[in-house]
Amino acid sequence: MSASHISQLLEDAHAEGVLSPSSLQALTVVDLGAQIQAGLGVGVDDVQASEVVLVTVMPDDSGSIRMAGHARTVCDGHNLVLDALLSSQQKDGILFHTRYLNGTVLNPFRPLEDVVRMHAKNYDPDQGTPLYDQAVVLLGTVLAKAQEFTRNGVAARTVTLLITDGADCHSQRARAREVAALVNDLRRAEGHIIAGMGIEDGNTDFRRVFREMGIEDKWILTPGQSAQDIRKAFQVFSQSAVRVSQGAAAFSRTALGGFGA
Repeated sequence: MSASHISQLLEDAHAEGVLSPSSLQALTVVDLGAQIQAGLGVGVDDVQASEVVLVTVMPDDSGSIRMAGHARTVCDGHNLVLDALLSSQQKDGILFHTRYLNGTVLNPFRPLEDVVRMHAKNYDPDQGTPLYDQAVVLLGTVLAKAQEFTRNGVAARTVTLLITDGADCHSQRARAREVAALVNDLRRAEGHIIAGMGIEDGNTDFRRVFREMGIEDKWILTPGQSAQDIRKAFQVFSQSAVRVSQGAAAFSRTALGGFGA
């Protein structure tokens, strides 16, 4: 898919009232086309479904994950979400996308049976925390992919999880308010759930961090530092993702109730 096609998808979303002018500017003021393109994956024509669910996970690959001893647990959590979706009766209509917090795309949107699992050879948490910059890229990718399906007459619902163990400290372009504008646009458009997981680091108020990014309290997870706590949080997210895959009515109930639904 060309950068001009991505640009057109975003322009269309703006014309349809899905994207506000400020969100469109956040996605186009710097050319994010190549980064968004890297995540789009499988073409619409290759998906034989009348409706799709796009599940996106952004694991933190900052150095503090390794220093805290969480690398294995984050891999396990990502794979746990994948296994839960594979057990869903609607698995054929689910596409999965994994983009690390520093921009590496492990899985562009692809069918569940083709998803690459996370492990020590493809996950090396040793970078920074450009949380806002990458949240904009990630949400732009989710929006462009959903827009691509709806333009072709395929209903698309999305559920996205941003994971971090610290506050933003390396973003060059975006701020919390740009992320919040995008999150609010997607929520208003309905059909989109955006969640945040803040892994306890001893000093970050993750509820405040995610609230400033526009994420609702009911979609914020704040596990402690134990592997058990972190795995449990991934399990809670996976249960919501499976519910979302069960149709429009189940999506609406889940969106309304949050993680407590």
